[in-house]
Amino acid sequence: MPAPVALRSDNFTPPSRTPWGGTRVLSRYKQNVHSAHAIVGESWEVSVEPAYPSLTLSGDSLAERIAAAPLRWLGAAGVARFGPQTPLLVKLLDAADNLSVQVHPANGDPALSPLESGKPEAWVVLDAMPGAGLYLGFQHGVTRDDVAACLAEGARIDALMNFVRVRPGDAYVIDAGTAHAIGAGVTLLEPQLVWPGRSGVTYRFWDWERRYDSAGKLEPTGTPRVLHVERSLAVTRWDIAGGHSFVEACRARPRVLESGFTQRASVVDWAWFQVERWSGTGALAIPAVDSMWAITVVGGCCRIVCDTGEVAIGCGESAVVPAAGGRLSVTLEDADVFAVRT
Repeated sequence: MPAPVALRSDNFTPPSRTPWGGTRVLSRYKQNVHSAHAIVGESWEVSVEPAYPSLTLSGDSLAERIAAAPLRWLGAAGVARFGPQTPLLVKLLDAADNLSVQVHPANGDPALSPLESGKPEAWVVLDAMPGAGLYLGFQHGVTRDDVAACLAEGARIDALMNFVRVRPGDAYVIDAGTAHAIGAGVTLLEPQLVWPGRSGVTYRFWDWERRYDSAGKLEPTGTPRVLHVERSLAVTRWDIAGGHSFVEACRARPRVLESGFTQRASVVDWAWFQVERWSGTGALAIPAVDSMWAITVVGGCCRIVCDTGEVAIGCGESAVVPAAGGRLSVTLEDADVFAVRT
């Protein structure tokens, strides 16, 4: 029976991939982790993606562990829905600059190849500088023609979007067809679904007219990132209301499940996945679920005991617990923990 397993904590993407990255992933969550770069935009905490796969402390990959016993790792419902591998991808993300304005297609979009998928995701805000926020959808009354004309004229697309100031604890879901961008000064946990064996597709509307050198650094005489304007316009949901009502439709509403010296809360309860937050000092009993838990600690430490073994992780560390683990006994020590499952 597979036991819970801790994952390596240094699964960082290079600055050339995330030129907007900041310093808080290392300075706040991973102070004891060595990195060749001072800037870390993304830490892929739980991943079976071939580009940046999670490795166990023993050196084998999470993907290999799951492939050896998919039913025990993922549960019967997970295998029936997604096949013998997890679609979960969980990241820590820190934006010192605005990300590009993007949109994801639906998983069944006919323009996707057999090796591509949609990428529904959620944002759980961990930290935000004063005034920092997110760009979520377009303002009320903005049409496809308005956005197309704006881009053709070289104007700023952000002037047509909803800007939402955020604070720690805020959470939003980003479904297919939602134009979005993480704003400068925001650090968040980003769970995503990428269908196993495929690559999650992102189309870029606009990148703030930035140019970069070959190392991914800002350079006025450099090369702009590739944009996908026609595809972005094609997959955006223009049939739903924009403005405040759209933002509220994206907002997740956390609810407390248990409260005392420790707290258990539902942060995101969505058709694609669920995110819980476990915090405080003391013990929690988590009912059995027929799916794998992806656990990331952003403060303090925790110890998880289940039917198949146990695992202890601290700040900036992640672990996975198999569906076969059953009921979880969680001991928290001044902890802030996020647990994601499909």
